[in-house]
This record gives sequence, structure tokens and C-alpha cells, in this order.
Amino acid sequence: MTNENKAFIIYGMDRITLKNYRCFQDEQSARLAPLTFLVGGNSTGKTSFLALIRALWDVAFAEEVPDFREDPYNLGSFREIAHSRGARGSKAATFDAGFEYPKTRRREAISFQASFEERSSDPFPTKRRFACNGIWVEILDLGEDGNTIQFGDSSGRKYPSVESNLYSRDENRLVSLRSAEAEYRLNSTSADSPSIREDRAITERGYRGSYRTGDTSGEGITVESFRELSRHFRLSYRDASRGRPFASAPVRSRPLRTYDPARPSADPEGGYIPTYLANVSRRGDKPWQDLKNRLEEFGQVSGLFDEISIKDFGKSEGTPFQVQVRKFSESGRMKGQQRNLIDVGYGVSQALPLLTELFRPDASGMFLLQQPEVHLHPRAQAALGSLFCDIAATGRQLIVETHSDYLIDRVRMDLRDGETRLKPEDVSILYFEPGDLSVQIHSIRMDGMGNVLDAPPSYRQFFTKEVRRSIGIGR
Repeated sequence: MTNENKAFIIYGMDRITLKNYRCFQDEQSARLAPLTFLVGGNSTGKTSFLALIRALWDVAFAEEVPDFREDPYNLGSFREIAHSRGARGSKAATFDAGFEYPKTRRREAISFQASFEERSSDPFPTKRRFACNGIWVEILDLGEDGNTIQFGDSSGRKYPSVESNLYSRDENRLVSLRSAEAEYRLNSTSADSPSIREDRAITERGYRGSYRTGDTSGEGITVESFRELSRHFRLSYRDASRGRPFASAPVRSRPLRTYDPARPSADPEGGYIPTYLANVSRRGDKPWQDLKNRLEEFGQVSGLFDEISIKDFGKSEGTPFQVQVRKFSESGRMKGQQRNLIDVGYGVSQALPLLTELFRPDASGMFLLQQPEVHLHPRAQAALGSLFCDIAATGRQLIVETHSDYLIDRVRMDLRDGETRLKPEDVSILYFEPGDLSVQIHSIRMDGMGNVLDAPPSYRQFFTKEVRRSIGIGR
């Protein structure tokens, strides 16, 4: 990737690895880009893949135990998530997953790996490995029995481990990399070291435990190296801290004729979006006008609507309201009547939550989108492709599960025609191909002419058959 395009993935993962997770048995990796499409048949693991990305973010950056049952993904218990080797085959005792973050101007490339085992019927990250600059630190979580901190480097060498009974008092929180770094400092210095004060502060933030003392200097990685690794992960977290990945449901909220004011609470279906829009419209002209302009720009390009407005049934913030849209004539000279959101077809109400999330000034740095084209006609599906290119070019990362040829073809044409600031390497297609008992993920690229590269024969097989049949060549 060229230097001028590195800014596109400052906030994103550029590779995912997984093994023994759901329908994925063998260890494999998949390339992520600023704009990544997940394609394949039904029940081939695309939604599970999206759920894993959010779970890895929670484990690595929020340092929390991930909830694999949280909407819009409900994958069930550990036994339903770990790969099963057929009807009579054994269930995997652990599953592994990880990601890589690319190097940027202010930090080095990092990688993260986690192993999940069953604990209270749910997946728990018992082993987490943080790597940077050729060294790695691994935290083995033993619950209330403490933890073991293991060290090594890219040459394959392992260093003596540090053991303690440091653990989190909150069962949903994990022992942090920062606390492990302070632990190592304590083990590497004398009892009157300033690091003791740092450990006391960490304990007050929700960790407890006792520490082994003793000099480990010269036996493992240096304190400075550990501190540097921890620093690069903190910088990566700051890059990712534009918010937890936003995950959308495949079917968004149902429109209402009239909305009662309520405190907006985010949900994957976007049920809070009408209230959010009403609140923005009441705060002042500029925030609402900026958001309104962007919504209307896409509405016009996609053919969904030309104008959007909020109709209040009173002057106070506590009054009910409606969301209304209007379509103009084909010439644009005549404006139609304002119509309630519920009266203009399902496509507008399905697109509006997603569009609003993309255009919010405080939007997340990563979007995990399931079938954004649901209920949209081909013109609107294609317009989404151009919009996704525009959003990805601002530094946000979009990972999109889709069944729409129109959407992907628009991206190919925008690359070919120079209609986007993205380059071919900024787009990735992940094709999920089912096998006998497992699914293989193929990383597919595009070139500057929009051609699809590295695709297996089965990638276009279904569509080719349908086209041949439609023109009478055969079945």
C-alpha cells in the first residue's frame, strides 16, 4: 500500500485469523481493507465472522470478556460456537482468533491473538498474546488463581514467566496489559521502586492480588521493551477509540406514524434514529442542516427521497413528532407533498438508520454491516457502493456482508473510472466457500480496471449459470 493511502486504515484491522470457530475448522486468515465485502451463500459463516471482529475488539482494546449473545449476533454458548467435526465428531476444546493492525506514522504494527475456552458455558479468553517489534507478551488467565505472564520473541525463544494472583474483581473485566506491564516492572525492580505506586493505582481501578518480588532483569525482555510494546497497543487503542465497532442488524426498525419523545438508546436495528434526528433538529440550524444535507444528497442520488424533515406537534422538546420525506418531480421543478415515513415504502425506513450512523459526526471508526441493501432497488444499492467508498476514504473501516451484485459492481466501476479516492488495494472481497465440514475464506482482490483477481472457480458459478439460462444457452 502506498504511503498516501495509509491514512485510510489508521483505524482498522488489516488481517483476521481464526481456527476451530463455528464453521471454520482449519487455521486460516483473511485480508481486511478500508472497504471489505463478505460474500457467499447463506449459512457460510459471514455473520459469525462479523461477530468475531467485534469480540476481538472487546478483548484486545476494551479488555472485556466478549458477549457472543449480544445483538445483532446471538451465537449461543461455547458448545455452539466451537467447531464441531460432524454429527459424530468431537467438539473443539478451544478456538483461536486474532488480528493485525498496520504500521502508521506514529506507531508500529501490532498483532493480537486470543484462545477461548469454556467457562460458565460461555467462551472466555484464557490466553491473550500481544506482539509488536519482534517481541510478544502472553497473559494466561487462571481466574481467581491468578495469571501467568509469558514472554518471547520472533526468533522462537521463550523467556522465564512471571506469576502472580493478580485478577480482576469484575468478572466481565480482564487483567489488562497495562497492569501486566506494571507487574513486570515490580518484579524487575526493588521494593522501593516508584512502580509500586503505579500498581497501587491499578489495584484501585479494579484489580487485586499479590506479587512475587525478585529480579528478573537479564532473564527476559527488558522493562523498556515491555513498556514500548504496551505503549504501541495504547496508541492503537486511541486510534480505535472513535468508538466500539458499530454493528447493524440485517433488518432495521419499523417506522411509526408518530413518535413519542424518548431518551435515545443505541440498538442494532436503529429504533432510536428518529429520536436522534428530532433531537439534532432541535439543537440548532448548523448540526441539523449538515446532517440533513448529507441525507438528502444520498436520497437524491439513490432515488429514495429528495427532502427530509421533522414535524413537531408542539414547541417543547417533550412533544410528539413525525419524520417526513418528500419526492420531487423528475424535472425537479415541482415538489410533491410531505409524506410520513411510514407511507413511502419500506426501503427508506431501512436505509435511514444506516445512513444516519454513517453521517453522524461522532460515528464509530469501524462499521460491521449486515445486508445494507435490504429492501432497496438496484439504483439505491449501487449508490450505497459509492457512498461506502466515500466513507472508507475518510479513515473509517467498513466490513459489509452483502448479496448485492449492484453494490459491488458500483465499487468496481468507481475504481475503474477514478470516481473514488480509494485504490484497488483499499478494497477486499472475502468469499466464503463451503466444504464438507468446514468453510474456506478466499481473499479476493481488484485491479485498477475493476477486475476481480484470485477468485476461485465457484465464486461466480451461480451467477454465470443464471445468465446462461436467461439467454437460452443452457442450464
